[in-house]
Amino acid sequence: MSLIYLSAWDLALASGLVLLLAALSWRLHLGVERQVLIAALRSTVQLMLIGLVLKQLFAQTHLTLIGLMVLIMLSVASWEVRNRQKRRYTGMWGYGIGALSLFVSSFSVTLLALMIIIRVNPWYQPQYLIPLLGMMLGNTMSGVAIALDHLTRQAWEARGCIEARLLLGATWEEAITGIRRDALRSGLIPIVNAMAAAGLVSLPGMMTGQILAGSPPLEAAKYQLLIMFLISAGTGLGTVAAVWIGSRRLFDERQRLRLDRLV
Repeated sequence: MSLIYLSAWDLALASGLVLLLAALSWRLHLGVERQVLIAALRSTVQLMLIGLVLKQLFAQTHLTLIGLMVLIMLSVASWEVRNRQKRRYTGMWGYGIGALSLFVSSFSVTLLALMIIIRVNPWYQPQYLIPLLGMMLGNTMSGVAIALDHLTRQAWEARGCIEARLLLGATWEEAITGIRRDALRSGLIPIVNAMAAAGLVSLPGMMTGQILAGSPPLEAAKYQLLIMFLISAGTGLGTVAAVWIGSRRLFDERQRLRLDRLV
């Protein structure tokens, strides 16, 4: 089956649905029509630009340019993690916790997939590295952001209980263990739900894209399984790293609760 190319008119027709959504928000006084339109405009500009950039990367396979692209992806994902938290860590920790946890989890799992499972040679081929890392970062970013937001909000609300446990002789880990466990659970819920619903409730994005591009459905399903397993591992590792670093940051070297490190 040949690939059906989309024209500008096809995309314009689809964008009419977004305009309809914005009009519905205005009519119902939801107050999100501006955000909807800005998000649609941002996604259009960003995706078209990344399409042009990837076209050049795929043609050159230049390691320096690929590294720059990867650095930009990591930086933006880390910034999004910080902005999605109601109570953020002060200073560079607000950015650094997300960056470190995303780097450790997403990059390690992506390299494992490229070098051992898919066996790409060289491993930094952009047509494999960039899309796979993008999916890893996007999903891990969501899990990390949810977990950190849950951790900081719950610690703030339960500060009296945490300090009481510390006064009774508990270590900082014992004082916050329940909150940390709930934060980890909340960060893993999205990917667990996605895996549970895949195939029965929805066809995931990568599988749908491959089928639309003409790939055999069974091969598309295999690749989707690979991606979902990798994403679940990356999300789990990233969430654990972020929650551990974040919870440790809430206490000083004398194991005192330091909520002044949040804004």
